[in-house]
Amino acid sequence: MSTHAKRERLLLTDLLETAGPEAPTLCEGWRTRDLAAHVVVRERRPDAAGGMVVKQLAQRLERVMAEFTAKPYEELIQLIRTGPPRFSPFNLKQLDELSNVVEFYVHTEDVRRAQPDWTPRELDPVFQDTLWSRLESTARMMGRGAATGLVLRRPDGRTVVARRGTPVVTVTGEASELLLFLYGRREVAKVDLEGDADAIEKLNASKQLGI
Repeated sequence: MSTHAKRERLLLTDLLETAGPEAPTLCEGWRTRDLAAHVVVRERRPDAAGGMVVKQLAQRLERVMAEFTAKPYEELIQLIRTGPPRFSPFNLKQLDELSNVVEFYVHTEDVRRAQPDWTPRELDPVFQDTLWSRLESTARMMGRGAATGLVLRRPDGRTVVARRGTPVVTVTGEASELLLFLYGRREVAKVDLEGDADAIEKLNASKQLGI
């Protein structure tokens, strides 16, 4: 049975293939070639991928990223499409779904929403609930750099506190849009912000929200 992560993986590869290697993305300083290299390194080079979170490994990550960015673009796309190596833990369906569903959803939107004519996708309720469950488990970590208290709310009223504090800003939207907001894609996230005008301005100026 196909998983959400697998579906988003295939959608991402199709988008990368159609866009070509030099198309813009929402990742600052990255074209589609850079984003593709990032996805491949994350899955296939754990010795370097740790540099995404461990400062001491950052230079190694930079070197390995440069190596993969220099590979033929079509090869990068095929490596993403075929998935991780045989003995990678990412080959386990449960771990793939846990680790990659948000990764591939966000990067798919990084490609889609960098284009001038993009429109929001219609996502099925089961997928929205899957994204919400991931959001609930990571909201505190992702929202720790917010400059205000931060509450995330779905249209049906379900909420999660991303950061305690005052003043509070409540951000309302579908789980998919709240994820994009929390992951730093605030300019394209289809959400509504409620709160004091100064607090909203302060939240929007937060430098450390997301990753």
